[in-house]
Amino acid sequence: MPQFLRRHTSFRSRLGRKRKKIQKWRRATGRHNKVRIKRKGYPIKVMIGFRTEKKKRSLLEDMKPILVMNVRDLSKVEKGNSAWIGKVGNKKRMEILKVAKEKKIKVANFNAEKKMKKIEESLKKKSEEKK
Repeated sequence: MPQFLRRHTSFRSRLGRKRKKIQKWRRATGRHNKVRIKRKGYPIKVMIGFRTEKKKRSLLEDMKPILVMNVRDLSKVEKGNSAWIGKVGNKKRMEILKVAKEKKIKVANFNAEKKMKKIEESLKKKSEEKK
């Protein structure tokens, strides 16, 4: 699948040179725009036929992510699916990550071990500040 980028992203900083998050597609306009004309040697234009297959849409690493807001929601996650932890606090997130680790469920939007360490450290700091 080609990467659709706005023209001149490799030249101008504000269009995303060395800043991947800023690089995005904008429709080519303008009388002499080479992308709009589909000239050879210029970035490819978004056209019909480049869409992903229907089976692969909404999949992350060939796994369907299922939204998890609490520990009970982990029971919805079946084999071949991954958990996507929603917008919850650190305490609840910690509980969900522990149970997911026990059940060997892959968490799509976090590196579970790294996140657990970070949360534990922040909870320790808060408990020390209260004392």
